Amino acid sequence: MFEDFNLGASLLRGIEAAGFTEPRPIQAQAIQAVMDGRDVMGLAQTGTGKTAAFGLPMMAKILDARKPGPRGLIVAPTRELAAQIDAEIRLLGKFTAIKTAVIYGGVGMGPQVQALRRNPDIIVACPGRLLDHLNQRTVRLDQIEMLVLDEADHMFDMGFLPDIRRILAALPAKRQNLLFSATMPSEIRGLANSILHEPLVVELTSSKPAETIAHELYPVPEAKKIDLLMHVLSQPFESAIIFTRTKHRAKRLAEKLSKTGHSAVALQGNMSQAQREKAMGGFRKNKFNVLVATDIAARGIDVAQVSHVINFDIPNTPEAYTHRIGRTGRAERSGQAFTFVTGEDRSMVRAIERKLGKPIARASVSGITDEDVMRGGHDQDAQHPSNRPFDGRRPGGYAPRNGRPGGYRSGGRSGQGQGQRQQRSGSRVAG
Repeated sequence: MFEDFNLGASLLRGIEAAGFTEPRPIQAQAIQAVMDGRDVMGLAQTGTGKTAAFGLPMMAKILDARKPGPRGLIVAPTRELAAQIDAEIRLLGKFTAIKTAVIYGGVGMGPQVQALRRNPDIIVACPGRLLDHLNQRTVRLDQIEMLVLDEADHMFDMGFLPDIRRILAALPAKRQNLLFSATMPSEIRGLANSILHEPLVVELTSSKPAETIAHELYPVPEAKKIDLLMHVLSQPFESAIIFTRTKHRAKRLAEKLSKTGHSAVALQGNMSQAQREKAMGGFRKNKFNVLVATDIAARGIDVAQVSHVINFDIPNTPEAYTHRIGRTGRAERSGQAFTFVTGEDRSMVRAIERKLGKPIARASVSGITDEDVMRGGHDQDAQHPSNRPFDGRRPGGYAPRNGRPGGYRSGGRSGQGQGQRQQRSGSRVAG
């Protein structure tokens, strides 16, 4: 229970008001170590509760000995993730006097300068804009006692490692360091080794997707992807995130879906911060039930009710697949992950299946699929137990095998999700 961590009455009150009932696994393992002053390396995908795992002990330590700030620095790769972290810290700390400032690009620096002049206790920042403030001497980091690098692997993907090293040079040598990453490429391993001192390593399920997610492949010619998407979205669903490879395709696809009667909105890099916030706010409040996004723009999306993730374009790496589908199946709910694959995607399908440790079920839709698409993705397609016709009753549904109801479940699906919520008796856990 959260009471076991000696977080203080004001934080416990905030935890209760937020509806959090018991620590999630990463919180149960990390909070006490952070409270004890240890460095921590957390290997966990998005949506596992990392923010509370570092935010709660950071606030508790600040409250334990009031000093001039800023004392905590949290660095995140995208605007959405930085804003989400700041919002959760404010939520959990609403009954404390802790002040935060969130710093990212795409907006004017003036309001951020004013926020920094108020000496916030905690800064949540994206690397590029934080360096802008350092260069203009509008922020001082010489009092930082705790550094958090969140989604470090994605910061590497976006080319931020040189910026991170410049930020590290501006920090006090003596500080507590926490690093969180879904994967651990050699570059991030090198960064971790250089800044972490005898860290506690918290690793959750080797960064594999949640077991509540059901995976399905939809072989389809490129020219028929739109037709397939329209068919999938014609079936009942709660809300869906559709991933595309480019920001231009995301914009065009969202516009097309809107014109055909769907409540859709795009989230892509060419949008202003105000447009991005409007899109995400509308999606969270169910004004839109379809969000079309690119990988970079979608970092930081944390919407519990997402029932479906649809990979309109297959991701470039197995790790990106894990990140994408991690937007569904959260907080013990079940979710569906559909991936549209063409003949050119065979090698990536094999790489994703190796990461999952099992084959992915394959669905076919009459009049849309082409029997030659993906031929060779499995050498024994005719023997593959999940290679059965789509039955038209729901997205991902299969006709009964050998005339029996129920069909194939164990070999081609990953997880238990069948589109129904599996939630703990009305309670919510910290996330």
